[in-house]
Amino acid sequence: MMDYTTLLIFSGIIAAATYVQTVTGFALGMIVMGAVTMLNLVPIAFTSVVISLVTLVNGLTAIKGERQALDRRRVGAVMIGIVPGLALGLYLLTFLSGTHQTLLHFALGLAIFVGGMLIMLRPEPLEQPSSQPVFMGAGLASGFLAGLFSLAGPPLVYLFYRQPFELKTIRICLLGIFLACSSVRTIMVGFQGQLTADVLIFSACCIPMVMLFTWVGKRFPPPLSSTNMRRLAFALLIGIGASLMLRAAF
Repeated sequence: MMDYTTLLIFSGIIAAATYVQTVTGFALGMIVMGAVTMLNLVPIAFTSVVISLVTLVNGLTAIKGERQALDRRRVGAVMIGIVPGLALGLYLLTFLSGTHQTLLHFALGLAIFVGGMLIMLRPEPLEQPSSQPVFMGAGLASGFLAGLFSLAGPPLVYLFYRQPFELKTIRICLLGIFLACSSVRTIMVGFQGQLTADVLIFSACCIPMVMLFTWVGKRFPPPLSSTNMRRLAFALLIGIGASLMLRAAF
């Protein structure tokens, strides 16, 4: 597993995805999982654990000094749903990783494709924030995808961007949820014995890239409007998702 060329390409993907997530609040997991699987670098289960670990670093670095923008009430409601969803997703990943690789790859492509479509949609913001049960339900769906693929983003991105919140609050809430979700997932996979030496080495090598490009994203956001940045992100995700589904189907 510990091939230096693989590690170099993996780190480059992590760097690009970290930058995108820092400036938008989402997409790290989808970009990394999709690109790594499309290039056939390492198995899905391996990639998902590394994503969880590097997301911890990205979240801690990105929300440093900005925690006052965190809506703790909504984040707490989401986390109530995330925990059981995580457990279910991890169980299904263990089952599918054995003898259903093609199905797993197709499901991953579908999840990324739908995630990109959800990001593309930009409905009018609600006049009033959604109810607590809605946030819990989104947390359950998000936790399931996080357990299966480390892709907690799509349901939450769609829900939070519909809320009548400031963009900064949305971004910090998403980053905070991904941080908490990755923490819980890492504990769960640790109990499953998946924190292997290769996983820890890959993660340790990627952490400097995560810290650097999180800082770059905070200090030097791209010369694009938030709308155009989201368009670029969803176009990339739709392309990755469609490619994975086609490969699995044919």
